[in-house]
Amino acid sequence: MTDCIFCKIVEGQIPTEFVYEDDKIVIFKDIRPKAEVHLLIVAREHIPSLAEATQDNASLLAHMTLVLPKIAKEQGLNSGFRTVINTGKGGGQEIDHIHFHLLGGGMLPKF
Repeated sequence: MTDCIFCKIVEGQIPTEFVYEDDKIVIFKDIRPKAEVHLLIVAREHIPSLAEATQDNASLLAHMTLVLPKIAKEQGLNSGFRTVINTGKGGGQEIDHIHFHLLGGGMLPKF
């Protein structure tokens, strides 16, 4: 067991209402939303970041990516959504556990 907050959420040590869960991932609302809809797609497996993912994680990463459109649709994001993976401190990653951000609702600022 690590001191990782996402591992604690996955293991049920920190009560969290999941929007979706299966044997590979959990999805829940970000506590500091940056958009009308802001969900975190978190791997159950502890992988520190995308930079540390390996070919062995390909199935998990594909699963995470392919669940996103389904969840976006369920959240009413029919006009589009944004997916973000922050990687490393310089990339804005705050928690060292791989996760995707799903953002939408209203007009998001352009890059």
